[in-house]
Amino acid sequence: MAAPSLTVLEPGPLATVQDEGRPGLGALGIGRSGACDRSAYRLANRLVGNPDGAAAIEVTFGGLTLRTDAEVVVVTTGARCPGAPHNAPAMLRAGQEMELGAPPSGLRTYVAVRGGVEVSPVLGSRSTDLLAGLGPAVLSAGDRLVVGSAVHRMPGVDLAPVPDPADRAVSVAVRTGPRRDWFTDDAWTSLVSEAYTVTNDSNRVGIRLDGEPLERTGTGELPSEGMVRGALQIPPSGTPVLFLADHPVTGGYPVIAYVVDADVDRCAQLRPGQVLHLVG
Repeated sequence: MAAPSLTVLEPGPLATVQDEGRPGLGALGIGRSGACDRSAYRLANRLVGNPDGAAAIEVTFGGLTLRTDAEVVVVTTGARCPGAPHNAPAMLRAGQEMELGAPPSGLRTYVAVRGGVEVSPVLGSRSTDLLAGLGPAVLSAGDRLVVGSAVHRMPGVDLAPVPDPADRAVSVAVRTGPRRDWFTDDAWTSLVSEAYTVTNDSNRVGIRLDGEPLERTGTGELPSEGMVRGALQIPPSGTPVLFLADHPVTGGYPVIAYVVDADVDRCAQLRPGQVLHLVG
């Protein structure tokens, strides 16, 4: 008997397969990638009884339509999309479609199916890394996603009482970075007191922020250094770039600060025009 499958009828603005990523390969020039909002991704898998690391679909600003050819259990987490069971596992019958509308708040939604999405792993992961071009291709109409069979017992949770992503200003904690001394004290004060706006030039690699440019103490340049998720890098424009899941492994611009890891997932739900406060 053939395994159940999901057919992508419409992918929306961007839909990719994601799991926990490719840890430990930075020395080879390979970033971790993986789900942008890790907490929402993990919740989705738990709600349908998937093992840790099962692949799910990451959807950017809704628009995904799926059709199943067999009875499956699905759930969405993260940004709440009209038309889909949210934070609550539900059954889709054979031939039934699930259409995700645009979320009123947040940016990224995770669709988990009981058994996980079975695509071929690359370097041990089923994650799509948009910067490196690794992993499965971005989903497109007509793609067929086979559903796996590895599962745990269902958790018996009808609804996870998780708040929706914020639709207004968001505040996150930051810690001093390795190149804090490349910037004036006034620059640091500005970083942790001014409001930044998320620009349209943002994606899974990072969030470009618009605000008061930060003043350097000198004009020197750095050799490339290692980069991690949550780093706040300052390019010549003087305004921060906050790195997310598909960030480069190295970078040559100074890192003034880091968003604490517990807050980075909330940054993955920021949409263009939203305000971000960096609290030191």
